[in-house]
Amino acid sequence: PVFSAGTREAAFVHALAAAAVAQGIARSCASGELPLCSCGPGPSEPPAPGSRWGGCGDNLSHGLQLGAAFTDGSGRAGTGGTPGLRAVNRHNGAVGRAVLSDSLDTRCKCHGVSGSCSVKTCWKGLPDLGEIASELKSRYLAALKVTHRLVGPRKQLIPKEGDARPVTEMDLVYLMNSPDYCTPNPQLGSLGTQDRPCNRSSVGSDSCDLLCCGRGYNTYTEEVQERCHCQYCWCCSVVCRRCRRSLERHVCK
Repeated sequence: PVFSAGTREAAFVHALAAAAVAQGIARSCASGELPLCSCGPGPSEPPAPGSRWGGCGDNLSHGLQLGAAFTDGSGRAGTGGTPGLRAVNRHNGAVGRAVLSDSLDTRCKCHGVSGSCSVKTCWKGLPDLGEIASELKSRYLAALKVTHRLVGPRKQLIPKEGDARPVTEMDLVYLMNSPDYCTPNPQLGSLGTQDRPCNRSSVGSDSCDLLCCGRGYNTYTEEVQERCHCQYCWCCSVVCRRCRRSLERHVCK
């Protein structure tokens, strides 16, 4: 339910999904998995000294075009929530694709005797999705709460707070505040964090201080079995013993 209400988390998910679809299509075109597209067009700028354009670049333009048609389809058809929610989802999907477009960079492969790299063949490629997700996470943290209202002849997304900066095409936006994820609330889609594993030594998002919401955590010891003292036997197998060791686990109260 939390993803159908226009929350900050829903904004991140819609943007990441839009980027993932476009990236998947762009890479599938380049790898020959799709029959109706192929490599991306060659770059218009000259290559760097000592390099040449070649290889098969990711087809970003086809990925963006087909990805937009796929992820924005329900909004164009008039389904998928209120007009405001559809406008927010379309905007966040466009942000995801824009971040993906900005991430297109040059990849090169060396050629030459004994790896001398006397000549480099280069092409345009997209990064892995984790890099896109990291960029979208920073935009998630700076997302703007908006309202969908009439401005002039048409409705637009404008900041909910009057003193907030204007919405740009690279801002993630959301309509309503997120629920309290610390406690269970099925109606709002929150499962709570009780019994969730956490990392006592971490200061990041997996830390016990953050995930347990100040309630503290319980520690228990778990005994696990694993392979150990492995030896290679001629020919051709590896024989291992089974060892037991204790692991300390932490879960939120």
